[in-house]
Amino acid sequence: MSIIKHDFKKINITKIKEAKNNYKLTVVTAYDALFANLLKNSADMILVGDSLNMSFAGKNDTLSASLEQMIYHTNAVCTGAKGAFVITDMPFGTYSNKDEALKNCVKVYQETEASAVKIEGGEDKAEIIKHLCSNSIAVMGHIGLMPQYVRSEGGYKVRGKTKEDEEQLIRDAIAVEKAGAFAIVVEGVMSDVAKKISEAINIPTIGIGAGADTDGQVLVWSDMFGFFEEFKPKFVRHYLDGANLIKNAMEKYREDVQNKSFPSKEEEY
Repeated sequence: MSIIKHDFKKINITKIKEAKNNYKLTVVTAYDALFANLLKNSADMILVGDSLNMSFAGKNDTLSASLEQMIYHTNAVCTGAKGAFVITDMPFGTYSNKDEALKNCVKVYQETEASAVKIEGGEDKAEIIKHLCSNSIAVMGHIGLMPQYVRSEGGYKVRGKTKEDEEQLIRDAIAVEKAGAFAIVVEGVMSDVAKKISEAINIPTIGIGAGADTDGQVLVWSDMFGFFEEFKPKFVRHYLDGANLIKNAMEKYREDVQNKSFPSKEEEY
């Protein structure tokens, strides 16, 4: 399979769907204009994840992220990566029923330049997804380990370990596709099951902790660049030793301030 580099401004739902069985989609989270600008030319899609509640706000889970927060950060990302395909995570409690979901997704569309929204859930959310799609809202699904279900599920649990759960996940994926979603995030799923899910549907699957046989991958930027130090999930690969680079640079800055080498004459007015 060849490596394809795209003009990020030309990525759309049609091209995303065409990626199925043709090339791997690269998805990354971003929460601000600065990092969105740095990431935009290598990402097919940028996800404004409610994971910001953990990465930036230091919370234990994503559940207290608000719609206002998501809109604020989506606007920042859209400003930093103008024309990119940006997806907004719909936060917990904003799509409990069809009417509430449509109202909140319309708000996202009206107040940001997001290309799509993402919601968690399989068969249980199919009717809501269908309602959104029939009202011109582009939806990315999310099945498997779903962070917004962490309290009701009793923690973060890998899915697909039993035949029963495997069959449920496949039913979830098919239901989400039939409802009109253009792609599905498959998180925390046994790799052989994630492969079966990908083969069972005609829209791209975006894996995170789901092996290499999905149609693409997504990572949280602070995880992949080594900024998050609390723990390293098994599925994360560090592409940068970000935390130590920042700490070392900060220590050098402190030394330069104390020994008066900063600012230099060239850095004065």
